[in-house]
Amino acid sequence: MRRKMVNSPITYAFGMLAMMVPVQAFSAFYSYYYVEKLGLGIGLATLARTIYLIWDAANQPLFGYWSDRTRTRYGRRKPWIYASMPLFVLTFVMVFAVPEGTKGMDLFYWFLVSLLLYETVSTVLWVNYGALFPELFRGDKPRAKASAVQQAFQIVALLIGTALTPIIFTEYGFRNMALLYSLVFIVFMWICMWTVREREDARKAEPLKFADAFRATLKNKNFWIFNLANSFAQTVNGLLSSIIPFYAKYALGIPESQTSILLASVFVSVIPLVAVWYFVVRKLGGRKGWQLSLAVYGLSVIPLWFAQGLGGGIAAGVMAGFGLAGFLVSPAVLSSRIVDLDAAVTGRRREGVYTAVAGFITRSSGLISAVAFWIVGLLFGYVSGDNPGPNPEATFRYLISVVPFGLLLIAFLISLMIRRGPLDDPQKGNG
Repeated sequence: MRRKMVNSPITYAFGMLAMMVPVQAFSAFYSYYYVEKLGLGIGLATLARTIYLIWDAANQPLFGYWSDRTRTRYGRRKPWIYASMPLFVLTFVMVFAVPEGTKGMDLFYWFLVSLLLYETVSTVLWVNYGALFPELFRGDKPRAKASAVQQAFQIVALLIGTALTPIIFTEYGFRNMALLYSLVFIVFMWICMWTVREREDARKAEPLKFADAFRATLKNKNFWIFNLANSFAQTVNGLLSSIIPFYAKYALGIPESQTSILLASVFVSVIPLVAVWYFVVRKLGGRKGWQLSLAVYGLSVIPLWFAQGLGGGIAAGVMAGFGLAGFLVSPAVLSSRIVDLDAAVTGRRREGVYTAVAGFITRSSGLISAVAFWIVGLLFGYVSGDNPGPNPEATFRYLISVVPFGLLLIAFLISLMIRRGPLDDPQKGNG
């Protein structure tokens, strides 16, 4: 049975489920926890996020480079993931285990330190897990299938991490929620790693030296266009998940107990829609499928502006879910093709460097999101849950609809800079 599970799209996707449950709970509710519940000022929250990105700029490419150079009998990626698992649990719990009575600058320092530690360990996990995808699955069709399965698991995780989380922390508190999700992470990530077998050919070639590795990466025009567009689109993913609790309270006027229903409307709808986008991407190819997904995603957030009450929010959430499903499926196929073309030129598979640099570019979306939150908050006078300002409804309608539409329009226009060429010549099979 284990032999059948080796490098299976399903067991590989268990890793996505494992990481995304706690990661989504973090991204959706850390701002709500610190700003709304604990009273941390939005300016200090933005400052902490900025400091993190400076640190992230230094460590993410290095982790990717070190991962590519790792040579063990267990592979290049698995040793890093195994070593990071207990550290991830500790740092995730730390984020939501703020000592009682911590306020002001003490709260800021706790937030900053826990954020830096958590994001550092998360970087190691994401770089190495993401680097496995183009190595394990070769060819556009196997990758489209694996990506669809992976994203279906991701949506289940998003649903758990967003819709179930308010129920858990309302009943048991944020700290116990973090402990429960840490257990989920350990179980499913271990199953994933137990069934992964890295390819021998991927680690036979002598790795490039540091300067040569990054020089080759920086010269790849399609890589930069792809990830720059994705950074704007990825911001929307973060905004939707993190702003919905505020949107539900201030714009739709529904009680906190119904937030889970609203979140479920977005993420439950995505699960069957992932299958639709699998066939779209398989038919159009990675480049065209990705570009179409950005356009559809942009249109899908418009109804969120007009929604009223729980019913209107659910209907708008389902529409947004269709756009989100396309963006979840399409990037993995195109990014893997970019890695393949690089390997053909350099003679070395450098998934780690590409995943790390891509991760830094797209994770800069965190800064875009934080700055958007801060600017819109200033415009409408929102400071925190203790001081929501004169018009919190407008604040969060802009943040969940107008800002995402603008970001996705920018992403789509950037995506058009990738012209027809080698990226439209998919490999066959899973060789």
